[in-house]
Amino acid sequence: MSRAETTQALGRLDDLTRRLRAECPWDREQDEKSIVPHTVEEAYELADAANAGDDAKMLDELGDVLFQVVFLSLLLEERGAGDLEQVAEHVRQKLVHRHPHIFGETEVADADEVLRNWDQIKANEPGRERGIFGEVPENLPALLHARKLQRRAKSAGAQPVADDRDAAFEEVGDLLFNAVSLARRLKIDPELALRSASARYRADVEAGAATD
Repeated sequence: MSRAETTQALGRLDDLTRRLRAECPWDREQDEKSIVPHTVEEAYELADAANAGDDAKMLDELGDVLFQVVFLSLLLEERGAGDLEQVAEHVRQKLVHRHPHIFGETEVADADEVLRNWDQIKANEPGRERGIFGEVPENLPALLHARKLQRRAKSAGAQPVADDRDAAFEEVGDLLFNAVSLARRLKIDPELALRSASARYRADVEAGAATD
C-alpha cells in the first residue's frame, strides 16, 4: 500500500469514527473512563493473536486497537486538548528523541544498551515522575507490574538472553503455571501475593538507592 492509500484509509476511519460519535447513542455516551477498559481488552486480544502467530487475527485485532486510538484522540479533540495529528506527531518526536543512536551521534553496542539509554532519556524528560520506578502504573496486571519493576531496577546492566527462546518461553510458562497451582492449593490469591512481593522488592530497591 502506498503512502497516499494509507493516508486515505486512515482518513476514512477518522470520518467513520466521527459519524459514530455523532449518530450512535452508545458512542455518544462514552468517555475516557468507559472506553479504556475496552482498549485494554483489545490490547490483550492483540497480544493473544501475536503469541499464536495468527496473522489474520493480528490484522483484525490491530484494527480494533487502531480504532481505540482514533476514538480516544477524538475525545481529546472535543475538549480542545489535542487531536489525532498531535498524537501522531508527539509520538514521532518522542521516538526520535529516544533513539539518539539513529537520529543523533550516540553509538550503542547492542539492544541492551539501547534499552538502558531509553530508560535514562525517558527519566530526564520534562514532567516525568522521578525515581527508579517513576511512572510504573500500579494498575498493571501483577505479572506485568513485577516485570516492569525488575526491568527498571536492572536497566543499568545487561540481562542474560536464553539461547533457545522457544524452550525458555515454555519453561517460564510451566513455572508460572505451577506457581499458580501451588497458590491455589494453599488458598492464596496469586495476584495479591505477587503484588505484595513486588511492593517489598520496590521498597528494598528504593531503600538501597537512598543509601548510595
